[in-house]
Amino acid sequence: MTDPVVLFQEITTAGGKRFGVATLNAPASLNALSVEMVRLLTPKLRGWAHDPSVAGVLLQAAGEKAFCAGGDLRQLYQTLRECGPERNRYAERFFAEEYELDYLIHTFPKPILCWGHGIVMGGGIGLMAGASHRVVTAQSRLAMPEISIGLYPDVGGSWFLRRMPGRVGLFLALTGANLNAADAIFCGLADLLVPHERKPQVLDAIAEGRWTGEAKADRAALSRILAQAGEDAALPSSKVREHFDTINALMAGDDLHDIAQRLRALQSEDPWLQAAAKTFATGAPSSAALSFELWQRVHRMSLAEVFRLEYWASLGCCAHEDFAEGIRALLIEKDRNPRWSPATLEEITPEFVADHLRARGEMPGELAGLV
Repeated sequence: MTDPVVLFQEITTAGGKRFGVATLNAPASLNALSVEMVRLLTPKLRGWAHDPSVAGVLLQAAGEKAFCAGGDLRQLYQTLRECGPERNRYAERFFAEEYELDYLIHTFPKPILCWGHGIVMGGGIGLMAGASHRVVTAQSRLAMPEISIGLYPDVGGSWFLRRMPGRVGLFLALTGANLNAADAIFCGLADLLVPHERKPQVLDAIAEGRWTGEAKADRAALSRILAQAGEDAALPSSKVREHFDTINALMAGDDLHDIAQRLRALQSEDPWLQAAAKTFATGAPSSAALSFELWQRVHRMSLAEVFRLEYWASLGCCAHEDFAEGIRALLIEKDRNPRWSPATLEEITPEFVADHLRARGEMPGELAGLV
């Protein structure tokens, strides 16, 4: 008998209120987010949200390596191969339910603490980005690496990347660059660094707290607990902050071909920038084009509107070849030699990008109702 992929418990606090605890429990897969996980998390979070005896929620993960390394793409890959450009009902459910959960976290009415220790990528950032309190540790490594699998930064990425300083978000979308704790805080993906070994101190303080059930006061109380736990913690140097002006210069303008030319010509002795430029050069041209189109479109859209647009974009990726090819090359056969179609950015037409964003059927009810 296998353990559940999400474990639930509650912390009883000194004041009588409870704190819900949800633990992603698939460490062998680096806690990759599966449909089964989503279907456990969403109703439980809704229940805690409406329970007046619950003051807040902690979202964490089992194991020491990762909070969540992204979405579980293996089952999706099989359906991509089987369905091709035809309607993919599994993909429709996969993305609709994942985005519903992400939106629920963004709009959760109580404090929700995400402990982002270790690897946090793709779908993991989708879970973390909307939490009211987002902790990273010295071991945290974040990225939106979808360009390498023929997708784009979804899970609300179009929304939160657009709100990062300068054009950092566009740079991350096109290069999949890795972020440390200091980068994550600078970019607005995390709030503070707390050493992982001080997590028991945080849990004890939550248990000892006298939570009121008034969300604003409880958020402030949780912020004080985390600030005390993170006191005197040394931040690493931030590559994003160090190269902020360079990043803005690389990403300047409104023509993706100009940006691509600058990335291809980039000369830098910094391995971090070199790796970013290389990832762009070897990534899917379709992903770069779609990410750039979304960057331009979403500037004044609400979070709900962005999730609905991303739903069509994700189904569009499922209907084209690169997403399945990227998963094959990186996760299935692991030859790391994807054959992108189109093979170059210059071959991509406006019509090709538009086809990724058109409606395919009806908007699912859980996303249509977001406000």
